[in-house]
Amino acid sequence: MKRGAILIGAGLLLGGCAGGGNGASGKVGLPPEDEEAKRALQGIWINKETETVAFYVKADSIFYPDTANAPVRFAIREDTLYMTGAETTAYPIDKIGRNFFKFHSAMGDIVELVRSGNPADSFYFTRRQAVTLTYNEVLKKDTVVYYGGERYHCYVYVNPSRLKVHKTNYTDEGIAVENVYYDNVIHICVYKGRTCLFSRDYSKKSFTGMVPESFLGQAILSNMEFDRADRDGCHFNATVCIPDDAGCYMVGICVDYAGKPEMELLEY
Repeated sequence: MKRGAILIGAGLLLGGCAGGGNGASGKVGLPPEDEEAKRALQGIWINKETETVAFYVKADSIFYPDTANAPVRFAIREDTLYMTGAETTAYPIDKIGRNFFKFHSAMGDIVELVRSGNPADSFYFTRRQAVTLTYNEVLKKDTVVYYGGERYHCYVYVNPSRLKVHKTNYTDEGIAVENVYYDNVIHICVYKGRTCLFSRDYSKKSFTGMVPESFLGQAILSNMEFDRADRDGCHFNATVCIPDDAGCYMVGICVDYAGKPEMELLEY
């Protein structure tokens, strides 16, 4: 079926679009889904130019060959493909048929896909558990330091949590995909001899007010390191980073010798 190019300014948001199912099409203000186009899109699709596997469409979900990318829900409404993850992105459709799919990427480029005719391509989608870029076991770090004739033992425990963080990346076709990461909870404690001066869990929310809220939403508490002991106390450096990105904030935590902590932003 031939479709005209529309809405070339891709990337508009459509709040509340659930990407599939009769309930979504019944929401006030949304046009009905094009069920015929959805049926035509079922199967594995190949980038016509690079001849690489782009994605697999099954029912109302789109799966990617990279298991770090979470599957997303989709809907087709009035010549536009809507893909819904943490947010909904619109891709104007030029043409969709049994073996051909042409649309505009999030950057406005024209993408041409063809249906896969190779049964072996299904092996790209045999694993559906998303890979996450985080620690998968507790990481323990301890340091013994001496200051003012006293012995201090500083511990750092990096604990993986089940708190998911979603980050949007783009495929070679210019399609927004979500990578899934697990955040960490990091415990630090300071002992003077056998006496515990300080013991506390930190999550990325611990740095609210020092790190912008918009950054925290995409970031994980990636690490904590003991730095030094001086007249002010025992110093730790926490890093809050957006996964697979150069963007990081470093926050210093100083625990004084009475067990009182203070924080300061060191760099970003």
